[in-house]
Amino acid sequence: MRLATTFLLALILPGCTTPGEHPTGSRYLYVWAADPDSSDSDFLAVIDVDSASARYGEVVATAPVGVSAGAHHTEHVMPAGDKLFVNGFRSGRSWVIDVGDPLHPTVASEFTGAGPYTSPHSFERTPEGTVLATFQNRGPGNQLPGGLVELDSLGNYLRGSDATDPIDPELRPYSLAISPTLDRVVTTTSDMRPGNKASSIQVWRLSDLELLQTVMLPPGPKGDEHVYPAEPRFLADGRTLIVTTFNCGIYLVQSVETDDPQIQHTYTLPRENEECSLPVLAGRYWVQTVDHSHSIVVFDMTDPTEPVIVDELTFDGLTEPHWISLEPGGNRIVLTGYKDMSGYVMLLRIDPATGKLSVIKGFGESGVFPGVNMNQSDWPHGATGRAVPHGAVFSR
Repeated sequence: MRLATTFLLALILPGCTTPGEHPTGSRYLYVWAADPDSSDSDFLAVIDVDSASARYGEVVATAPVGVSAGAHHTEHVMPAGDKLFVNGFRSGRSWVIDVGDPLHPTVASEFTGAGPYTSPHSFERTPEGTVLATFQNRGPGNQLPGGLVELDSLGNYLRGSDATDPIDPELRPYSLAISPTLDRVVTTTSDMRPGNKASSIQVWRLSDLELLQTVMLPPGPKGDEHVYPAEPRFLADGRTLIVTTFNCGIYLVQSVETDDPQIQHTYTLPRENEECSLPVLAGRYWVQTVDHSHSIVVFDMTDPTEPVIVDELTFDGLTEPHWISLEPGGNRIVLTGYKDMSGYVMLLRIDPATGKLSVIKGFGESGVFPGVNMNQSDWPHGATGRAVPHGAVFSR
């Protein structure tokens, strides 16, 4: 496979990160990986990301969950408390992995439903350390919308509220963002299964999980960028919300604490056959994967009403960058993806002054991509064959 010019330049130009150029923040990377032929267990891999370590770029430990579940999302950032929620959406199951001893991670608990809610998807921590989770459904199958659910640190059900609202009958709770400042939670509404085409966000009160309102996103100039709301993130002020859609629309949401939230379409990525997936917020920069355009785009959000593209890292071939997560307190970003990139875990660096992305060299074995190649047969837990990484977060 051939990498595109932008990507190749990132590898060879001065300023590209190499081991030892900056102090390492996180010591480990936790990568949630699927078994591609469903014959062996999915597992959490622990990768050494300390550039001063003799085992830098190696998988140093694994925690198999015992089944092939279609390893999907993890939490977006490693929480305090050493217990990481991981999701196998295809199976409807989720696990809590204890990484208190990173070299000996263990499965602490497993859950499927919570109260009446089924098909868990995304997880975020509350200030109290409990977990808010979106559950796509209520009851079996995909017949009814699920809800917003609060869980304890082992995934036990504490309370929940239904998401059903006739304003958007096709909604299914997808992802979420929490603002303790406003006592609000905002969820998006894309269905993980084919069929429903939601185009709304939902606003909840954090303190009691009451659903306050369901608000439809307005169409943008293309007419369909409001469909499939994906990821919401509050900016640093804790009040201004950005919502992206899988159809590559970017929306600014303000006044979510009022009865009249203001929603403004601010940008549509001009791509054909696009799918925009995971973002991370790095200071004033919004970093967005654009799967089908084989790129990662960086926006300056200094003025959130007018996002400005400051960089784009592109890949050639059938590469689809998908999952990204930012190192806590640092400037490294972990990247996994689909198709040609499937099986690789890469590290990027974002320049906090300019928003420019570069590829970290020397991480893992050399191959098609610079990074850890999980297309291998042997792991600390046994010879279970190649693995496909999806969710990944840096240790604290």
